[in-house]
Order: sequence, then C-alpha cells, then structure tokens
Amino acid sequence: MAISASDVKKLRDITGAGMMDCKKALNEANGDMAQAEKILKEMGLAAVAKRQDRATENGRVFTYVQGNKAVLLELSCETDFVAKNDQFKELGENMCKVIVEKGYTEINDDLKGMVAGLIATIKENMSVKRFKVIDLPENGYASTYVHGEGSVAVCVVFTADNVAAFENEAVKEFAHDCALHVAAFKPQFLNTASVSKEYEAEQLSIFQAQVASMDKPAKVLEGIVRGKLNKLYSEVCFLNQPFVKDDSMSVSKKMAEVAKAAGVKLDIISCDYYQAGVEA
Repeated sequence: MAISASDVKKLRDITGAGMMDCKKALNEANGDMAQAEKILKEMGLAAVAKRQDRATENGRVFTYVQGNKAVLLELSCETDFVAKNDQFKELGENMCKVIVEKGYTEINDDLKGMVAGLIATIKENMSVKRFKVIDLPENGYASTYVHGEGSVAVCVVFTADNVAAFENEAVKEFAHDCALHVAAFKPQFLNTASVSKEYEAEQLSIFQAQVASMDKPAKVLEGIVRGKLNKLYSEVCFLNQPFVKDDSMSVSKKMAEVAKAAGVKLDIISCDYYQAGVEA
C-alpha cells in the first residue's frame, strides 16, 4: 500500500527514528502505525523518550496539600502568555483549595464556573483539563514540586514507621530531591511490581526478537533478554532509577541509606506527575 509522507512524519514524531527507517517500517507493517512502531523498537531505532514529552497545547499545572489530601491539577489555555498570567495562576491555586474543601473527585459545573469567570475577563478559551486527588495515609507525607512556570507538577508520597521522621532535615531533603527526580526523569512506574503485565510482555517480545538471530544457547539468550529487561526497569521504574543526586545508587538504595541514618523505616508508596499540555 502507498505510505503517505504525513504517516512517515507521524511515526518519526512518535519514535524519533529516521525518516527512511520510518517509511521502511510502515511498508513492512502495511501502514499499521502501532506495528511499525514495534518494528522500529525491535530494530533498536525508536527513541526511548515517551510520547508525553511532546506538548501540544498551552497551560499550567499545580500542586496543593492540605491535611490528608494532595491535589495535582492542570488548566489548559490557548496561549503561553495566558499560562503565565497571574490571574490564571491564582485561578489554579484557588481551584485546588476548592477541590479539597468540597471533596470534589471529578470536573463539575462549579469548577467550570470558576473558569468561565476568568474567560469573561481575559477573553481567551481555557478549561480544567484534569485533576487528581491523592489520599495520604496517617503516617504519610507528600513532597510536591512545580517546575519553572508550571510546566511540570510532582507529588511523591512517603510513609514512615514514625511520622516524626518527616521533621528530620535529611529525610525532608531526600523527599524534596525525590520530587525533583520525578520532574526530571518522569518515571512510567513506581517499581517493578507496578509494571503492567501487558507492558512487560510487549518488551519481552521486542527483546526476544532482537536476540533471535544470535548463535547462542537458549539459556544464554534468556539471560541476555532478562538483562535487557532489568536495564529497562532501571530507566522506567522510579525506585530502580539512578538517584538524581547520586547516580552511583538507585532511588531505593538511597532511601534505605537515608532511613538507616535517621533510624526510621521509609517507603515511597506513589509518585505522580502532570506535564502541562501532555496526556499521561
């Protein structure tokens, strides 16, 4: 079948692979975009970067913590100029407070009305794109961070066997650094246990295809595939990633080190982030 230039460009945008490789993959996949993407991955040509790194619209993201609730919120708008507007920023901050105070769990007429009020003033279309309310356990602590002009918002939730641990300066610093880490590396999963079976199966099939032509015993090939999978986990799983402030150890090992020094037991139970203009 004929492959259009727009399809080739779309695949290139998704994968980061070269135009000719994208065209070849689409031809081999008979125009099936998902299959062509998989072919490029098997060839080792697809970029590691996720699709969410390509923002397509303007907006701003927010975080807010009150009591045992944390909120991540995204407001979208037409222009970057409005995204930086103080009234737009104030709207997002107030909306986070309303969400917690009124116990909202989904976008409703009240929140839409708050947006409509600002639209009437600024004369630009905007909307509540999404929000998430995170329940904090009794022994929990939320570390939040907003990058730059509201381009990325992060919430990392910790637990400890002694809540006084979160008054420890080293623990607080580590918690803050973890939020910075998530903003920088945008992990897809918290840990290996949270990786979906579907995702793991897809990656295994890709790695198996990559080693299929190697003239090695089956056990050796199995070890190579497992090694590739472990390397992938160190890239996409938060607790397995090299820690942002010390890449000689993983986030989980750094956490164990900090916890031991503070005389407490620490766990990270969730990490969430919103990137403005990009679906998760």
